[in-house]
Amino acid sequence: MANTLLSIQVIPKTPNNEDSYAYVDKAIEVIQRSGVKHQVNPLDTTMEGELDELLKVVKDMHEALTKAGSPSVISQIKIAHNPQGISMDKLTEKYRP
Repeated sequence: MANTLLSIQVIPKTPNNEDSYAYVDKAIEVIQRSGVKHQVNPLDTTMEGELDELLKVVKDMHEALTKAGSPSVISQIKIAHNPQGISMDKLTEKYRP
């Protein structure tokens, strides 16, 4: 079982003040390619896995965005870590029909 949940919202600066959605899409593509369990939400994306693995995905996201032309990236991150195990499903199951 995974030991970490990490929610991330990326706020990429755009070179010419254009819309940032294309950059956010690139960040989500990095998560999808990583293979970690994740859930895309309206204001952030939550990933489930091992702490080191998820922090590497965050690093890869920042590198992909700067490579795509973003001059800088701010990320707001929330981390829930439990060495005994944690999962998105367990935390939210009581809210599902």
